[in-house]
Amino acid sequence: MPEAALPRADVSHRSIQVVESKPADAVEWRRRHARALLVGDLIVLGVALGTAQVVRFGSATAPQVDGLGATYPALGLVLAAVWWASLQVHQSRSPLVVGHGPEEYRRVIVATFRVFAVMAMVSLALQIEASRIYLATAFPLGLAGLLLERKLARVGLHRARTHGAASTKVLVVGGPRSATQLAHWFSKHPTAGYAVGGVWIPDAQAPVARLDGSAAHIPVMSASLDFTEALTVSGAGAVVVTDTEHLGHESLRDLMWQLEGTGVELMISPNVLDVSSARLHLNDVSGMPMLHLREPQYAGADRFMKRAFDFLGAAALLVLLAPVLLVTALAIKLDSAGPVFYRQERIGRHRAPFRMTKFRSMAVDAEQRLDGLRTLNESDAVLFKMRHDPRVTRVGRFIRRYSIDELPQLLDVLRGEMSLVGPRPSLASEVEQYSSQMGRRMYVRPGMTGLWQVSGRSDLSFDEAERLDLAYVDNWSITGDLMIILRTARAVTRGQGAY
Repeated sequence: MPEAALPRADVSHRSIQVVESKPADAVEWRRRHARALLVGDLIVLGVALGTAQVVRFGSATAPQVDGLGATYPALGLVLAAVWWASLQVHQSRSPLVVGHGPEEYRRVIVATFRVFAVMAMVSLALQIEASRIYLATAFPLGLAGLLLERKLARVGLHRARTHGAASTKVLVVGGPRSATQLAHWFSKHPTAGYAVGGVWIPDAQAPVARLDGSAAHIPVMSASLDFTEALTVSGAGAVVVTDTEHLGHESLRDLMWQLEGTGVELMISPNVLDVSSARLHLNDVSGMPMLHLREPQYAGADRFMKRAFDFLGAAALLVLLAPVLLVTALAIKLDSAGPVFYRQERIGRHRAPFRMTKFRSMAVDAEQRLDGLRTLNESDAVLFKMRHDPRVTRVGRFIRRYSIDELPQLLDVLRGEMSLVGPRPSLASEVEQYSSQMGRRMYVRPGMTGLWQVSGRSDLSFDEAERLDLAYVDNWSITGDLMIILRTARAVTRGQGAY
């Protein structure tokens, strides 16, 4: 239907109600978090620069900086102020990035490196010769401290959001289907800080209703209520437009004007899930903004950089973890009869079979006993999972909890059959049941770890694990691999979801 045929939604007048509908709790939390970051950044920088001075000069009075005519404490104050300002200029404390994904950390890193670059250029131009030991201590220590501080602040913010203390209610403008999907997404990700409080369908005349399913408590309002009334009913401090067809261009513009100066957030959802922001680009096409979605880059996972990253990383880990491997092998041999390693056929890249290597964590007759345990399966689909599997040995329980049984797969990585990061290695019986969409996960090598590993391990359902694998394939990047490896270390040490 052309836009001219759609009734224009009434999004005019009574803006005072919009201001009153904004939840004070979420706003106050946001302000407090921003203040904490401002103060925390300054404290971290002061400690880092002070420590650098002690490392270089000890407790003695620091001399003047050659070519500057000022002491090192004065240089430290200037550096702290410039560094702190750079974090602000790069908007590393913006509510749009704080608490969401890696962008906050990326901005902190960029701001730090640019301060270091400016410092180097100014020193060269003015022939200032600051101590290399001082600078080599201050910048790495400051960056590490800032990243740790941001991580701790994020943990506190996520904990508060999980308990609803720092969340913002959202009024969804669009159809009930997209609103239901958004409500389910926010309920599964409470750390995002949003919860759907109401739905407004501006081109419908039906009376107030409710969403279906688990979101049945959320009211669905039509054009019988104007926009400000719907905002008041929902108690929302943010508006998400999920379907612009329900508004049309002119009414969307009116809605933006109506919210101007109220402090209420306005977001437009592109209705795409499991797509990384790196693949989304906003382009101006003859004055009309268009969201451009780039093709997946999974072909890059076969290139030299990925393979070199896997080979060098696996080789280094084998050397570092050699004592752990030897002790584990000895413990398995002493604990139960049978071989140290367990090899099982899995399906790799381009559906090529290979034999995956693990430390044996079960009794040698585990396969023969499987049929008698199928009725106790705690998983869905084709996977067999059992929290207290009687076939698992004493040593096996320990090495499974901390994923030590997976370490021999480093040999498979060296052989090029697996990757450090990738989709979960599939059984042939699983691959036979894959749809054409699921077959996309076979475009890359299976991984020792992946999104499935850092998002719940064995606690995930089969469908959820497969969804994460597809998201990894579609959004692959070497930076993403590094982030998953860092998250894996935390998931393994916590030992949750492994059995």
